[in-house]
Amino acid sequence: MDISQLDVIVRVAGATLLLLLAILLARDPRTRRVAIYFAPMAVCLVGFLAGNTPEPTLRLSGPLGTVGALIAGYAAVFLWWFCLASFDPLFRPRGAVLVAGLAWLIIASADRGLFGPDLESRGLSWALIALGVSMLAYLAWRLVRDRAGDLVDESRRARLIVVVLLAGQLGADFLVDLVMGLDWGPHGFTILQNAAFLAFSAWLALRLLPVPAPASPSARAQSLTPAQGDEARLVERLRVLVEDEKIHLAPDLDFADVVRRMGAPERTVRRLINHRLGHDHFRAFINACRVAEAKQLLADPARAEDKLIAIALDSGFASLASFNRAFQAVEGRPPSTFRHAPTPEERPAVF
Repeated sequence: MDISQLDVIVRVAGATLLLLLAILLARDPRTRRVAIYFAPMAVCLVGFLAGNTPEPTLRLSGPLGTVGALIAGYAAVFLWWFCLASFDPLFRPRGAVLVAGLAWLIIASADRGLFGPDLESRGLSWALIALGVSMLAYLAWRLVRDRAGDLVDESRRARLIVVVLLAGQLGADFLVDLVMGLDWGPHGFTILQNAAFLAFSAWLALRLLPVPAPASPSARAQSLTPAQGDEARLVERLRVLVEDEKIHLAPDLDFADVVRRMGAPERTVRRLINHRLGHDHFRAFINACRVAEAKQLLADPARAEDKLIAIALDSGFASLASFNRAFQAVEGRPPSTFRHAPTPEERPAVF
């Protein structure tokens, strides 16, 4: 097998796998949220794979080749959004994240001649490199910042792996562009580059695909039997903190505060909230507590005339937008709809 054959095999296999993963993620309701970002990323990476070879005869040609070269420039944005969505169930492109993504799409379009040949020759690739470094830095900051509240050990490790792999992979590409020039790309390098992007994207997607496995007897017993011993005491302590002391009403509450007030090791508290209460992230647990509080306020006739922003703030949310997102995620409907058809509970549903 010569290097040209290896080149074709890597690119065809990569494109096939990416599209297959996009279909699998889109078909499962549990992963459809991230498929919104993975599917366009996969299509863009297919365009990238179609043209990322130094052999002109091995590139996709004609109108399809032109389209492939254009959409290849968009892959970074959807990869960025996909990485953020993979670790944040409430992620939506908004604010600076949306602006940066749209800026990338516009600059990449201009760099590839979509707006005419004049802009194509303005060296916009260097602007993309600068923007890409900023996007990578933001992603690393978000993944590391939110790692403290991640209650799943595998996910906590994956956050660091994503940061290291992306920083190493994209950092190497940026360094090559700076030192060797944007057009440098020998056959061996492009094959390695294609394989690296493929492996990273596939790993990130595969870890999200639900893999049904029969629960072990011990796992089934834990989910069906009440907490006992030390675990029961910790559950009761956490219940007191939420229902009596209402620690969730503090907008700046973090996981370290809860661990300190629980008086138990951090790992023990993580496992308690994750395994016993079923929350993957501390933010999801606190949002569930705050939504339960909001449901009681919305069902209170004395608060019937209060605006939603007042309910949000009194429930511990820092803004109406975060309240609406969390309520929709927990209840499957907006708080305004719940207010007209409340189902009050005597105690928060998180316990």
